[in-house]
Amino acid sequence: MSRAAAPLQWLTMGLLALGLLGLSPALSLSLLAFGLAVLTALKLREARSLEERRVVALLQLVCAGLLAALRPELAPSLLQGLAILMALAGLLALELGAGPDWKALLRRSLQVLLAALPIALVLFLLLPRLMPFTNFGAGQGMGAMTGLSDSMEPGSIARLAVSRQAAARVAFPLGGEPPPLEQRYWRVLVHERFDGRSWRSAAPTFARPAVGQATPPPPPPAAPGEGIQLWLIEPSGLAAVPWSGSGRPLSADLNLQRSGELLNRAPGSQRRVYALTRTADQPGWRTAPPGPVDLLLPLGENPRLEALAAGWRRLGSDRERLDAASGWFRSQPFRYTLEPGALPRQAPLDHFLFESRLGFCGHYASAFTTLMRAAGVPARVVSGYRGGQWVQPVGGTGYVDLRQADAHAWSEVWLAGEGWRRVDPTAWAAGDPLARPGASGAGIRAGGGPLDWIQQQWWGLDIAWARWWLGYDGEQQQALVARLLGEQRHLLGVVVLLAVAVSLAAGLGGLGWLGRRHRGDPLRLELERTLRAFARQGMAPAAGETLGGFARRLSQRWPSLADPLEAFVANYQQQRFAAAPSRAGRRTAHRLGRVLRRSLRTGNRPAEAVQRDHP
Repeated sequence: MSRAAAPLQWLTMGLLALGLLGLSPALSLSLLAFGLAVLTALKLREARSLEERRVVALLQLVCAGLLAALRPELAPSLLQGLAILMALAGLLALELGAGPDWKALLRRSLQVLLAALPIALVLFLLLPRLMPFTNFGAGQGMGAMTGLSDSMEPGSIARLAVSRQAAARVAFPLGGEPPPLEQRYWRVLVHERFDGRSWRSAAPTFARPAVGQATPPPPPPAAPGEGIQLWLIEPSGLAAVPWSGSGRPLSADLNLQRSGELLNRAPGSQRRVYALTRTADQPGWRTAPPGPVDLLLPLGENPRLEALAAGWRRLGSDRERLDAASGWFRSQPFRYTLEPGALPRQAPLDHFLFESRLGFCGHYASAFTTLMRAAGVPARVVSGYRGGQWVQPVGGTGYVDLRQADAHAWSEVWLAGEGWRRVDPTAWAAGDPLARPGASGAGIRAGGGPLDWIQQQWWGLDIAWARWWLGYDGEQQQALVARLLGEQRHLLGVVVLLAVAVSLAAGLGGLGWLGRRHRGDPLRLELERTLRAFARQGMAPAAGETLGGFARRLSQRWPSLADPLEAFVANYQQQRFAAAPSRAGRRTAHRLGRVLRRSLRTGNRPAEAVQRDHP
């Protein structure tokens, strides 16, 4: 058993431990992965025999496969691939004994992985798909961070700090462009319930089906030519996920609510990936009539606000009341600020509207929506993201980068004959960040440095991985099978078996060819490469000629090669007849042979190079 086996297996355990860091303990399969890794580490610690070490290698490969099923994103996949490479190297070290060094073990392990790629690709493309194990807020108080929460009480926040934490990325159809900056409103939560101070959403924490409720059928696949919008969102405690408010989800895990919230049944503690297609139809939530909750308003909480709205209530239509509210807001000296100070417990919206006039998006959306309800117009608060930075990676697909700093709140009012209309009263306030040239979100986004640029390039690769690898679902597989087999889909099993057999033969053949390239004595291989180089120049050893005699004959034809030839022959003979050839001697033979072959190709005198390589 090679001495490299134990270090390689412990290195594999370290890589697997890094892969476990991104798992959520709330998932049962995550607990299984944690338990399997702990048991594998304990087994490795007590293993003494070759058989026990083989069991450890098998457990490591199983653990890496389980992690691949739980975390199929780009970075974890690269980490899992490295762990598999090290596990195979450790297994080869167990089987091949003390001969190969680390470099040879890793090279052979990489060859095994490359040989297995054709089979993996065939199974990925043609084997019937299984459902994946997983798919891919601001606190309350005197201070808070930008972000989303299922409740919103801006009056209790004295200072709002800007968080640059990643929230989501959205890529558009290949070659497509994002909507203009002023139209980038990405809705997440609809806050309909108002108690006089705070707004709450009725969306559950996780969108799991009720007991006895059947899983909805999968939506129809995207038609050819339909643009697909791809979302990658970071973990959050919300079931609602961001979207533009129009389009059709392409996954049965996505459930569009009557209020316009898009719920995902996958746990919010995991990174989620989903896709939507563009449609020409009017989204159903936009024309869904309001309910009693959209007019619910505790009376007497803000008397001055109610008195102002009472005058608008006498106007003839809801559109006139909306215009009156818009004109009043624009005429007042409101200012946007992230440090408005806390509002009083009594009549907080009165204090904001008529005294301080300082606030951020939560203040404006809350006050405006309350005014509309007091005026008899159905209204609600919507929170999500506004803006986002458009990133065009080098040679990759462009995407909109959303951070928690882009979290925003606005209002929606119901107008007869039109449906729900988006109204953003924050845009009426002086100092609104998005109104400034070059602004990218509701918060003030700090300038990015070189590390931010590198992160954006990596995210571009992540988007491409999600589009071409994670985005290959059951619908796309069925479309591929239909193109390949047409009406002969019953032959899919035979085609898979034949493709696996061909891939296996190709992989084993390639593995054997790669093995033969590195098989044999390294000193003898280096000598044969050098002799072939001289043979191409018309010089080959004569029958019975010694290596030293052939070197002298070569020196007569190429006097400039006399010194390197003498050094090469001396080193070869020393290593050939030594009791145990050294690794340093093999490296020297390789350097000297490379000098001779390079000199033959270029015609340069190699004496200086020989002095550097073999003083």
